[in-house]
Amino acid sequence: MAFSLRQLQFFVAAAEAGSVSGAARALSISQSSVTEAIRALEDDLGVTLFDRQARGLEITHKGSLFLRHARQILADVSTARMAFRTPDEEAGGRLALGVTSLVAGYVLSDILSRFRRAHPKVDLSVIEDDGGYLQHLLIGGELDVAVLLTSSIRDRMALQVETLVVSPYRLWLPLGHPLAEAEAITLDQLAGEPLIQLMVDEIEESTRRLMAQLSVRPQIAFRTRSVEAVRSLVATGAGVAILPSLVYRPWSLEGDRIQTRDVSGDLPSVQVGLAWRKGAPLPGAARNFIRAAQGAIPGRTG
Repeated sequence: MAFSLRQLQFFVAAAEAGSVSGAARALSISQSSVTEAIRALEDDLGVTLFDRQARGLEITHKGSLFLRHARQILADVSTARMAFRTPDEEAGGRLALGVTSLVAGYVLSDILSRFRRAHPKVDLSVIEDDGGYLQHLLIGGELDVAVLLTSSIRDRMALQVETLVVSPYRLWLPLGHPLAEAEAITLDQLAGEPLIQLMVDEIEESTRRLMAQLSVRPQIAFRTRSVEAVRSLVATGAGVAILPSLVYRPWSLEGDRIQTRDVSGDLPSVQVGLAWRKGAPLPGAARNFIRAAQGAIPGRTG
């Protein structure tokens, strides 16, 4: 029997939440419905999508490969449902879009793919820069909309902000690391661990504030602006990292496994969403982009 859209929706929700209970909360359904849907999907595909663990679900390598297909299928179905759009929505126009580097790699692609399929006539220009500069361009009217870390927006009197993703920080560990077996992990347990630090957007400052809480400062083993470098370094045992779930993937480019664990304490979260200038009329293309973004990741938690 072929898998259903409902099974795909439940699978994607479970992959993003990292647990059956989290997916059930996000979808407002019972946990048994999620469990049954995932089991039926695995039976239909003939593969194991998740490793079931006491702490939740760990997506398998084949599960990660299928996740991209599942998201694409759901996006295509959503686009098909928009086929009978109004003449105004069919119109072209121009859209000046801003995006930060971190968001460009992990959120923008889904939104942009949905928007381009629905509005192929729009003349789109995109600039990638840091959040502060994008806010300056928005206020100056040089950008229509920006996709960025809304948790770092300063001037909320001038900008309309809509958060789409809230992503908590978690500890990244190589496979087999002793801390992975701990019942609970505190920040102080990281004091003796070599740390891989990501130097992107507000993450650098958030990590610095976290480390300042420790009685013993950790050893910074490596600083990088590349998330892929962090993955490779953590996966091969060069250190651990504390990063938002938004950028987590269970495999490095070399195919080595990365685990994540919750850390008790006052950890921050990253908020990703949209910003545009208050009080200024939005062109039709910008309004359509905002709707596409809202539809691509409705209420998603990373």
